[in-house]
This record gives sequence, C-alpha cells and structure tokens, in this order.
Amino acid sequence: MSHSNTYLMALLLALPCAASGGEADVISARAIRAANGSFNFEVTIGSQNRGWDHYADRFEVLAPDGTVLGVRQLAHPHVDEQPFTRELNGVLVPDTFDTVVIRAHHHPRGYDGATVQLELPR
Repeated sequence: MSHSNTYLMALLLALPCAASGGEADVISARAIRAANGSFNFEVTIGSQNRGWDHYADRFEVLAPDGTVLGVRQLAHPHVDEQPFTRELNGVLVPDTFDTVVIRAHHHPRGYDGATVQLELPR
C-alpha cells in the first residue's frame, strides 16, 4: 500500500460513524484528566469554512443526557486550515458519566455534522 493510501485509510478509520458529513464534523477528540479532576479536551473539526458568513463557530462537550458541560467559541473562520484542532480546558464532568459527546456548531447551518462519543479516562 502506498504512503498516500495508508494515510487515507488512517484518516477514514479516524472518522466518526456517520452516514454523511455535515458542514462541521468532529473528526476526533481526546480527553485528558487534569490534577484537579477536570478534563482538558483536544478536538479536531473538519468544516466547510467559506468565510465569516459560513464557518464552524464553536464546539461543545455534552453529557450523555444532553447537558452542555463546556463550550469553546471559535473566534474566526479556518478557511485555509482544514481540519483544525483546538482545546477546551477545565471542563467539569460529574463522576456519574463515563462518556461525553463532542459536537461542532456551524454558522449558519447549526448542528448538522458528525459527533464523537468519547470515553473518559478515570
């Protein structure tokens, strides 16, 4: 298998399970438990960014019941940086939850992209 085919296969395996992509897809996410018990998240998003009127403007960490636990606002379009990775630090997740869901929001389309369910390190 060529290097480009190996890269493509690795990228496809990293994609979340979704029938089709949206305008802002969460491609991958990682959670790191901080010393104080909170979590730091690294989230990679692939988005159809076309400028200020059409871009991924935030991502959220959700509890399994849909409660929003943390929000990272994205201050500008990432037209020339796809996919892109950003962090959200200090998210408090109750010990009753073993997983979270990460979703991205697209302006103006909303939440139409793939999400990632992430098991938390405890």
